[in-house]
Amino acid sequence: MYTLSRDVVIINELGLHARSAAGIAKLAQNAKSKVWLIMGEERVDASSIIDILSLACSKGSKITLKIDEESDIDILNEIIELIKKGFLE
Repeated sequence: MYTLSRDVVIINELGLHARSAAGIAKLAQNAKSKVWLIMGEERVDASSIIDILSLACSKGSKITLKIDEESDIDILNEIIELIKKGFLE
């Protein structure tokens, strides 16, 4: 099985809140397979706003995004860029 993961730090002041989680979920829903968001020992489906919010990621939180299909690399990169840009807030 193919697996690729990338780490990123939440930089926006409000952390990972409903609007930013919705941005991630919208991108992840376009993936052919699951996109996972991992913080510590918890792993959630990145296409679910509720699952993302359950991680309670504040500013400075280090998260990992993981994909299972190589064809989803562009979606992974788009999510990483969105986070690095502070969700354009």
